Amino acid sequence: MPLVSMSEFLPQAKAGKFAVGQFNMNNLEFAQAITEAAKEEKSPFIFGVSEGALKYMGMEYTVAIAKAAADSSGLPIALHLDHGSSFDVAMKCIRAGFSSVMFDGSHYSFEENIRLTKEVVRAAHAMGVSVEGELGTIGGVEDDISVDEAHAALAKPEEAIRFYEETGVDCLAIAVGTAHGMYKGEVKIHFDIIKEVVAKIPVPIVLHGGSGVPDEMIRQAIQAGAGKINVNTENQVACTNAIREVLNKDSKVYDPRKYLTPARNAMKEVVKEKIRLFGSSNKA
Repeated sequence: MPLVSMSEFLPQAKAGKFAVGQFNMNNLEFAQAITEAAKEEKSPFIFGVSEGALKYMGMEYTVAIAKAAADSSGLPIALHLDHGSSFDVAMKCIRAGFSSVMFDGSHYSFEENIRLTKEVVRAAHAMGVSVEGELGTIGGVEDDISVDEAHAALAKPEEAIRFYEETGVDCLAIAVGTAHGMYKGEVKIHFDIIKEVVAKIPVPIVLHGGSGVPDEMIRQAIQAGAGKINVNTENQVACTNAIREVLNKDSKVYDPRKYLTPARNAMKEVVKEKIRLFGSSNKA
């Protein structure tokens, strides 16, 4: 089937108290591992593509790989720009074939974030493309962007509700204590913020920084109203560890297929575990 917007499955996720995973696509092996896992679990999913990954893979290859995954699997798959930095980047992705975009205006003032996000929503919705917005500052490292966790700012519930009402985004990422990358300290998610916001808006909350969060906290976040959860670092770690293991065992290995196949298999297992944890198995 063709790529779909997140509106094809996020309303069901919110209503059914499950979450759909965004798994970042960094190359062909990531795409294959994610798709194979989702196919076995019969789950919808979201390919997340950061601007850094887009530069690495190229727009044409990125869209072609995602379309091939959707066509061959028959699953509802959204191709989603992750942390889009501008209106222009979002529009380039939409024109190229992305079915969903995120505009991350969290580093702007609250009023400017609303204004810029509204522009993206207006243009994207006219083309049947879903939009994710962001409020608050999420700590950790993603691509080359680093935010010290001490300077991460939690979202204010009243601002999150107003942000949705004025922008009409399809889902909203709010800073509730998670961080990009793997955690160095104790994880503390503010479930009260999620509950307060979700009770007042009809769309789900997005949990960024899903890697390394204890399973029970993920379950609690979903019950509170998180309908989209992002995972990238755990796949990157599984991929790299598998490659390192093969090369450490035999220094004569030079065929990339000999180490990329175990890497792909390792990522596939991570994704299957996450899909089961999120409750999206058999929801495709």
